[in-house]
Amino acid sequence: MKFNILIIDDEKNIREGLSAALEMEGYNTVLAENGKQGLELFAKGDIDLVITDLRMPEVTGEQVMQKILSENPGVPVIVLTGHGSIDSAVDAMRLGAYDFLTKPLNLDRLTLIVKRALQGRELSLQHRHLQEELNGKKVFESIIGKSNQMQKVFDMIRRVADTKASVLITGESGVGKELIANAIHNLSSRKDKPMIRVHCAALTETLLESELFGHEKGSFSGAVARKRGRFELANGGTIFLDEIGEINQNVQIKLLRVLQDKKFERVGGEETIEVDVRVVAATNKNLLEEIKKGNFREDLYYRLNVVHIEVPPLRERKEDIPLLVADFIKTCAKENGKNIDGIDNKTRSILYNYDWPGNIRQLKNCIESAVVMCQGNIITVDDLPPGIATGSESDSIKIPLGITMEEAEKIIITENLAANNGNKSKTADILQIGRKTLHRKLEEYNL
Repeated sequence: MKFNILIIDDEKNIREGLSAALEMEGYNTVLAENGKQGLELFAKGDIDLVITDLRMPEVTGEQVMQKILSENPGVPVIVLTGHGSIDSAVDAMRLGAYDFLTKPLNLDRLTLIVKRALQGRELSLQHRHLQEELNGKKVFESIIGKSNQMQKVFDMIRRVADTKASVLITGESGVGKELIANAIHNLSSRKDKPMIRVHCAALTETLLESELFGHEKGSFSGAVARKRGRFELANGGTIFLDEIGEINQNVQIKLLRVLQDKKFERVGGEETIEVDVRVVAATNKNLLEEIKKGNFREDLYYRLNVVHIEVPPLRERKEDIPLLVADFIKTCAKENGKNIDGIDNKTRSILYNYDWPGNIRQLKNCIESAVVMCQGNIITVDDLPPGIATGSESDSIKIPLGITMEEAEKIIITENLAANNGNKSKTADILQIGRKTLHRKLEEYNL
């Protein structure tokens, strides 16, 4: 990578001489003639190293260094000083400067110090990127899915997470909208701040308004003391408004103001409170239809729907069912003290073909019930809850609309293999392909 170096010095010859020498070494340089200008250029970002003179009018090099190191401790700062100010340079080292040089400058020594400092900077950046990647993988471990639909959802989460944009998550009940909200928060720079959750459908109008914005003592019957609302508690972090489609018009107006101005008053109060809160909302309703019916404000909808993430129902991403089943069996078996190795092929086919109107939540409950009822170490059809086996046509294959040929082929191979109890020869004969072709496709599709 090509590093960017900020040079701050009130002497033009020194600035330009250092710039020429460092650019010959392959670096990009940005020049500032005083401390104030230097801080302004640094604030624009993308600076990897700073070289600053200590003695400058108005904003000194020491003030520049303190400001930079307090806000960006990973950026190395090299200070320049005259022979008569070596004590100041030593003080700067104590405050965190990477190194110092006295004037007149030895350019060979300077380039050596710069090279060494940037090597450390590069290692630090690589470590940070690796840590971010590992953290990202850890965040997504709770959301299981290899399907193309879920990969698109993961991509949107990564892209929107570290922004200030409001996010509207939609999808049927049970698809895991709260897990998506958690991932957005945990991948953002707000991850160390509160993540406050509010289930809007569970509260009456008065209680919801009080829950969101707080109330003053005596503002309504039962308000025996001042209460801070969820927006206050979430200051600096994220608030997740689940079932946002259930809130009434009065609360919608107040919520709109918070999104626009970041301000509100407690119920019964006059003090205006300012907050910095990122809003993530979720609903299983069609809010555009609710707007047409007059139940939801259009202006609030567009404030919430800056980024829209639609979570697909389980019936549209059936290739994720085996992964989910395996994870749920492992978790539920551990919780219930059972030793379950897996499920038989007929049961697997039934689970795959069932439409799961309750989505992931229903699948998890089904597996938990099957684990509890299982008397051996393999789950069979007899262990499934009533209605699951009878509600599935295990002798047919359902191919969802809108999927690719590759995805359809995966479904066909998986189902036929399960129906033939894992017999690859028989499966290859039924599909009218060679065994080598079947083995190649199983490996290619990681089946």
